Formats: sequence, structure tokens, C-alpha cells
Amino acid sequence: MSTAKPFARSACAIANSLDIVGDKWTLLVVRDLLFGKRTYGELLNSPERIPTNILAERLKRLESAGIIVGTPYQQHPVRYAYTLTPKGKDLGSVLLAFVRWAKQHIPGTMTLNESQSSGERAAPAAPRRARARARAKRTG
Repeated sequence: MSTAKPFARSACAIANSLDIVGDKWTLLVVRDLLFGKRTYGELLNSPERIPTNILAERLKRLESAGIIVGTPYQQHPVRYAYTLTPKGKDLGSVLLAFVRWAKQHIPGTMTLNESQSSGERAAPAAPRRARARARAKRTG
């Protein structure tokens, strides 16, 4: 008797992988964990500036998928250190494939190490109200 769960869309390996890591944030969290970040605060301080609610949701999703493990390192309030499981570490080769592709096909892209050594940091996102005003000016 099989214990496999039914697939959300199909049995396609790519579709099922994308169901777990296919949004614009999840692989960046995995990247940061591969580079040694461990805590929520460290992950939050990435150049891409992931919103707090999305980071919390992605950490839960990665943990439920068996890609990371959260271990409490403080009790009051409870705070967790996150580490990749062997399954999560296996995503390193996927990230390297993305790096190779981007370096070949997207001029000016850098690896995280290159951008950190050059002192470059992504500009923080404009506040939500300022973006909304700018949109209103363009459309109004």
C-alpha cells in the first residue's frame, strides 16, 4: 500500500518542486541559510528586505516541508535558530544552477559574495504609501 500524498496539480517533478519553493522569497531564504544565517533577525536583514509576515510564513512552510528545522535558542520570548536539513542542503545545487544561468543571461548580476565584497546593498523598498502615491500620480 502506497503512503504517497496525492499531488496538488500533477505528478510533474517541476510543478511539485515549485509548489514548495517556487515563489520569489523561498529560495532566497534557503540561500541565506546556506550562507550561514540562522535567526529570524539575520534572515530579515537580507538585501532583498523580505517582509516580516512573508518571512514567518516561508519559515513555517519550509519547516513543514522538511527543508529546515527550527530549534529554540531562547525561551522568553521563544526564538528559533533555523538550519537546513539534508533535504534543504540539496537545494544548493539548484541555487548554483540559477547563479550560472543568471551570470550567463542577465548582464550585471552578481552572486551574494560579489555584492557583499563590493559593498553594494539593495536599496530598501519605498514605503507603501509613497509607492501608492507614485502609482496614483502615474494613473491619475
